[in-house]
Amino acid sequence: MLHDHKDTTLTCPCGSNKPFSFCCEPAIEGHKPAKTAEALMRSRYTAFALGAVDYLINTTAEEHRNPEDAEVIDEQIKATTWTGLKIVATEAGSSSDNKGIVEFIARFETDEQIAELHERSNFRKENNHWYYVDGDVEIMSE
Repeated sequence: MLHDHKDTTLTCPCGSNKPFSFCCEPAIEGHKPAKTAEALMRSRYTAFALGAVDYLINTTAEEHRNPEDAEVIDEQIKATTWTGLKIVATEAGSSSDNKGIVEFIARFETDEQIAELHERSNFRKENNHWYYVDGDVEIMSE
């Protein structure tokens, strides 16, 4: 469990302004898959912010998973504080689509920098589950 379930007022890190328990937590905890590409993207951002490594691996398209993923993601999570998410645009990715694109800007801090990750991500739905496929990433330091 990622937090005390009695605190249903904890705001979700994804920026939705919804309580975590009603936003990204059901997807991250495996209770209810993300319904849209954007919902998956938001839950993956939250998983990075909270350290849910298994969720990040399990929601990556199988052909893009690598044996060293858990170690690499864990190191990234330990070195990075995610400070905000802004959805720039979405294309398709609704519950009735099989593909979608989400463009977003995620702000973060490390010991070396304060920066933004600007990504245009590709998502695919298989068996009623959305997966992150790949994306075009640009890092912009402040």
